[in-house]
Formats: sequence, structure tokens, C-alpha cells
Amino acid sequence: MVRVACPLVRSIQQLLSDRVSDAIRAVGAEGDPQVRASQDEKFGDYQSNAAMGLAKQLGKAPRQVASDIRSKLHIDDVCGPPDIAGPGFINLRLKPEFLADQLARVPRADATDGARLGLPRTERPETVVVDLSSPNLAKEMHVGHLRSTVIGDCVARVLEFEGHRVIRENHVGDWGTQFGMLVAFLQATEPDVIDHPDTLVISDLESFYVRAKERFDADEAFKRESRETVVKLQRGDPLTRRIWKAFCDESLRHCHEIYRQLGVELVDRGESFYTELMDEVIARLERIKNERGDGLVAESDGALCVFMDGFTTRDGDPLPMMVRKSDGGYNYATSDLATIVHRVEQLGAKRIIYVVGLPQKQHFEMLFAGARAVGFVGPDVQLEHLGFGSVLSASGKPFKTREGGTVKLRDLLYDAVARARAVIEQQSGGDADESDASHRPQRAFSDEQATRIAETVGIGAVKYFDLAHALQSDYKFDLDTILAMEGNTAPYMLYAYARIRSIGRKAGVDVTSLEPLETIHLEHPAEIALAKKLLQFAETLEVVARDLRPNVLTDYLYELSRTFSRFYDKKLGVRVIDASPESVRYSRLTLCDLTARALGLGLSLLGINTLEEM
Repeated sequence: MVRVACPLVRSIQQLLSDRVSDAIRAVGAEGDPQVRASQDEKFGDYQSNAAMGLAKQLGKAPRQVASDIRSKLHIDDVCGPPDIAGPGFINLRLKPEFLADQLARVPRADATDGARLGLPRTERPETVVVDLSSPNLAKEMHVGHLRSTVIGDCVARVLEFEGHRVIRENHVGDWGTQFGMLVAFLQATEPDVIDHPDTLVISDLESFYVRAKERFDADEAFKRESRETVVKLQRGDPLTRRIWKAFCDESLRHCHEIYRQLGVELVDRGESFYTELMDEVIARLERIKNERGDGLVAESDGALCVFMDGFTTRDGDPLPMMVRKSDGGYNYATSDLATIVHRVEQLGAKRIIYVVGLPQKQHFEMLFAGARAVGFVGPDVQLEHLGFGSVLSASGKPFKTREGGTVKLRDLLYDAVARARAVIEQQSGGDADESDASHRPQRAFSDEQATRIAETVGIGAVKYFDLAHALQSDYKFDLDTILAMEGNTAPYMLYAYARIRSIGRKAGVDVTSLEPLETIHLEHPAEIALAKKLLQFAETLEVVARDLRPNVLTDYLYELSRTFSRFYDKKLGVRVIDASPESVRYSRLTLCDLTARALGLGLSLLGINTLEEM
């Protein structure tokens, strides 16, 4: 018999928090229920620490407050009887019956929302802009662009999964004085581009830029020509604009080859897109200066500046945000303000996330404060700088080539895939049996299969390793560690997924079409532990979406795979393929399927493809 799937509890932690909050109000108090997952399973699955904070409010000892809350706590449909420990902790242990009921509600893989594991979307969807990658089109993408691209894409995927409308914006550098030099050099070295811009191909952007810069530094006539070209570009000269666009298109072609390899889709909007809007922004600021006259917007040494409270120099003087230079030119602040105006007023964004390195922290603090101070952004719009640390070499030093240059992202990804191919050829896996989790039978793959697997593993390993680190920390890029088959790495996770999928094949069951069961059998401790871990998926995603912390998701996936290994372990776990009776076998195969689906969904939200065989 199968059940009709009903909605899942979105978050068990939230369900318990709501119940504890009701009990707190029932004893005449108000406060945070402070429900958290227990750090030690001997104290239960969740724990409320609310009593300590409410003791003074109620004028009672914390243990008495905890006892009063427990007496009003209606939770027997979810947990066993709560117990009180220490100075007033309320320990909550989930009932196996509740866990089984929740898992039985998950729709099968090919059902509506089956790919989502039945998880509901947010009731309050918003338009979110994620500002990511942002290369300078004058040069090739380098290792410094890796984190912004990978982190930004992951954040966008999670927010889309939550049900928000997400716009990935690639704020590329395609404007400024250096483009005068590049366009002038392009005219001199590639004259065909004038009449046939679509035919432009630059095999090495970095070399092209270096050659243009060398000529600029050595040739005064070319330097004058470059500066004149900048003026023509800014004034909209048709020929200059046509050559400039050809160069930008060719540069973007290089970028999108990397984006395709990384599986990242985004909307390119260069600084040039906001040229006219920057004029409007300055006009608005001029009106504020003239109408308010309170010093918020004022001129300083001929430059137009915005002065915000809380920003001072080391000497204690006001630190302004310059929006127009004394020579009338614009800068990053002008462009970024125009970008905010466009995202809020044209795109309707309610949340804007800038995935940019930590060195830009003060710039964004001033930008956000300035945008709010002058009224470009209201209190209903959330502005966030998602700062991140640097990628270092294996020695812990800045990641450079042997010649001291910046490592190209293209070369880094190529090396990862090549090394993955070597690892796969040395250590490949096949169908699983009911043996130790580390068992990896040898298997030969065709050249085509090995190429596909190496691409998936190599790219996935780079992305996973980046995302597995706390955002604000630096990390060492070491391919030996990144491609390790053990530990919290993509190769381990991809193998875990493939291994679970192979169980169904060996059992002769198409687990993807398993009907939801009326009853999931949860009797063995390993079954119960796996069920609990599976049902933490929803609340894990809520934390990632709220706090923008991809490493919370990688940690969860690793814990889930380890929990499954204990469930499937020959000595510590349960029989699956040959389990009896048939209802128990069916139930355990369902747990295998749910685990694989959770791993697959989690990896996809990290931007990583899975493999059915590895």
C-alpha cells in the first residue's frame, strides 16, 4: 500500500521552535526558544536553552522555568517525553515514528517536486541580484576570479531553489582609459577589424595586453593616440565604438568558455552599460547638494563627495565617498551607485549580494551607507557584501606562476581535469556490494567515459574544495588534497553517490521509480540515524540561504555520506540487497534512494554534476 504524499515539515528545528515558543507564552513569558541541534546525541536530537534567559524575567530558578515550559509543551506527536538536564536545558529526542512519517511523505523521483525531495518553496519570493565573477575584459580570467564565480553561482542556485527570482550579473570591466590603448593597438595590429569586426580572434588576451602596454610606455605618439581614442570612445564615435565592441565580444568569448566549463550562466553587464545612468546619478546628487545644503553631498577640493556618519580617516577627519573627480571624471563609486539604482529601480531587486574579495570591505560599507543616505535604497532592500579570502599556493604564499605572473583560471582547470584523469586511471570504482565503505573494485572505462568522468571530477573537485572552506578564510590550492578520494572532497562525494546508485542496480530494482511507502521501517540505530540526517537537509538549506554559507552545505553532505556508510556497513549497519522480509528490503532501498537524491540535489546546488558510475 502506498500513501498519498502530504507536505513535508519544512524544518524540524523550526517546528520545534514554534512548539517551544507556544509553551513559553503559556507560562506568561516572551523570548527566543533557543532550539538548536544537540552537539552530543546522548542529550537528544535538539535542545532548548530558553529557560536560563527567562529565569530573571519570571523570577524563578532556571530548572523550575524549564519544568514549567515542559509542562506546557505539546510535542508528543514529534518527540518522546522531554527531559531536563543541567541548569535548565530541555532535551528533545525525535520519535522514530515521526521520522518514518516524514520520509514517507517524500514524493518519488519522477513525481511533481520529486527532484526537490518535496521541499516547498518560500512563501515570500523576492528578486535577488547576485553580483559575481566580474573580470576585467582587458585581461584573461585568473585564479582570483575563481572564488567569486563559484561562490556566487552556488548562492544563486540555493536562492533559486528557495523560490526566489535570481539574476546573476557579471559586472565586467569594459570601460576606462586602458580601453583607449587597447582599441588603438587593435587598429594598428589588426586593421581588418575595422571592416570585419566579427572575424576578430585573439588567442592570448594576456599577451595582447602586454604588447599594447609595452608600446604605450615606449611610444609617445601611440600614447597620444591612445588618449585621443579614449575621448572618441567616451563621445560615442561609431568607428571607435565598433572596434571596442569587437574587442569586448572577443574577451567575453574567452570568459564564457570558462563559464561553460564551470557550468555557470550569467548576464553580462559591463560598466559601459551604466554610462548614461552615471550622468543621472550625478544630477540627482547635485540636486541633493543644492536642496539640502546639510553637507551630505558637497564639494571637496573640486570633487563631488558624499559624507556619511561613521567614516573617518586615521586622523579622525571625515572620510568622503568621491563620486566625481575634480577633473569631472567618474570612478568606481559612481559606477557602483548607478548599478544599485538600476538594480533597485529597473530590476526590482529586494536583495543585492556582491560576491567580492574581502579587500573591498570598506568600499562596500561606504557604498551601501552612501546609497541609503542619499535615498537611492530604502529599508526594504537588503545590501550584502559577501567577502571572501584568497586562494594561496600549496606553500601558503600568493598563488603565482613560476615567472611570478597570475595563474590563469583556464590553466588551473586544465591541470585539475588532467590530474583527475590520472587518478581515475589509477583508482576506479564499480558496482558496490555489502562491504566496507572504502571498498573500490577496479573497473575499466572507455576513453570517452574516462574523459567525461575526469571533467566532472576535476571541475567538481575545484569547486567543492573552494566552497568547503569558510568564506572569509584563505585556503591553499593543492591538487593532491583537492582530488583525494577520502575526506570532505568532491571525489569522495561523487564516489559515495555513484556507490549508492549501484546498490539499486545490484538489487535489480529501479529505485528512481519507487513509490512512497505507507511505512518506512526504522528500528536499527543506523536506520534511525540516517533518517535524522536526511531530515536535516531542509534546515541546512535554510541556513545556507539566510547566511550565504556554502560550507554549511558541504559539511552536511559529508556528514550524510558518512552516516550512510555506517548504515550500509557490513558490521555496524544493516543488510539491504538481501534483507528480509520484502517490506524491510523495500524500506532500506528507499532510504538508499533518498540518500542518493539528497546528495545529488546538494551537489547540484553547489554547481557539481554527479556520475552514475565511477
